[in-house]
Amino acid sequence: MKRLLPILCFLLLTATASADRVKVRLFSNNTIDFINISFDLGTYNLVSGDTAVIESEVGNDKSVELTPQGRNVHVSINGYDYGSHPSVSFLATDTACILCLNPRNLKQRTYEGNLTVSVNKNGKLLLINDVEFETYIAGVVQSEIYGNETDIFRVQAIISRTWAMKNINKHASEGYNFCDQVHCQAYLNRCVRPDIMLGTMMSSGMTIVDSTGNLIETPFHANSGGQTANSEDVWRAAVPYLRSVSDTFSYHMRQSEWVKVINEDKWLKYFSSKHKLNTSDDSIRNELLTFSQSTRKVRICGVPLTRIRTDFQLRSTFFSVLYDSTSHRVTLSGHGFGHGVGLSQEGTIRMVGLGIAYDSIIRHYYTGAHILYDEEHPRTYVENYIHKIAQIIEEDKSSSTRTISKKDDWLGRLFRIRDREEREETYDPRSDDLDQDWLYDW
Repeated sequence: MKRLLPILCFLLLTATASADRVKVRLFSNNTIDFINISFDLGTYNLVSGDTAVIESEVGNDKSVELTPQGRNVHVSINGYDYGSHPSVSFLATDTACILCLNPRNLKQRTYEGNLTVSVNKNGKLLLINDVEFETYIAGVVQSEIYGNETDIFRVQAIISRTWAMKNINKHASEGYNFCDQVHCQAYLNRCVRPDIMLGTMMSSGMTIVDSTGNLIETPFHANSGGQTANSEDVWRAAVPYLRSVSDTFSYHMRQSEWVKVINEDKWLKYFSSKHKLNTSDDSIRNELLTFSQSTRKVRICGVPLTRIRTDFQLRSTFFSVLYDSTSHRVTLSGHGFGHGVGLSQEGTIRMVGLGIAYDSIIRHYYTGAHILYDEEHPRTYVENYIHKIAQIIEEDKSSSTRTISKKDDWLGRLFRIRDREEREETYDPRSDDLDQDWLYDW
């Protein structure tokens, strides 16, 4: 096993989770019967089961194809047959290693860390990414929110880290911690943007707790539409820190407004057949056709709005009804996107743009909660890491016209900066790469 660079040791020392590493099921919503795996950075040892080495130092000159064969995984490397195995693992030989995953008929993804592939009970490939906790969080942040301001990513990282720590064993009975979909948190790629990693690292060691010091649940949604929802209005339990709050910051954003047009007969028949309402009754019919929400409500004619949202596939429950007697159509004029409980992501984006501090944003959406900082967190490593990432971001700004290649990935560049410093050299990103820079023994 090759050496780990000190600058990345924080990845192994961020003990804010119950484990330094987590296991995440990839492509959990897909059926995988073939995958091609290639390598962008670093090398991997390909191992059968727990110990038997199939091939060592597999790098960017290799292409590995995996298919299910009964209960085993069949392996082919550069077209050569390497047999079938109960499971295969790609074990990174260093911290800066990147895998490219190409399942059949699906978009390519890239991930850091290790990868184990086995065959599930349905005879399809099961892919588990074994990755450092903070690397996972950065990938979640990239998958869950958009923007260009560091504090946007810092806020998302804090709530995503809190959720992960509180739900660390969500899929433990299945052999992993999380899936890669919104059932847990979206984790659709490794973090490829240094600004997202910077925001994640600036939040390192931070979680959200309630008044008793316990980790809170941190639900979030795309846009509240102007008012968040109480937890009991969407789910069963009333939670003290998940209270409805006014949220004008969510106005005039991408997901602020929506419209859905429904035939009058279909709208009324839904309530009469599914919810047994007498829609010929004038008072009921009138409420169904003139329902309005200036502030959030929970029901219409006794029917939960959450049920209507699901059945009509609406973006939110925050809508009003407009009826056109000429066309006999019902228009649902809606606000926001998502369940509405907890943090509004687009509200967060607006607040950051207005200069509101990240901790104030969190307190706005999670009533009475506060940020807990782990005093034993390895601050020296984190600050060094933050400094290096900031340096890379500045380099990108000063050379925006430069053609970007795979070896310009921020993770590889971070290692290059550190390696040159260790050789007491100065890294000038404007100069041409020297051959020996790429002969470094990873």
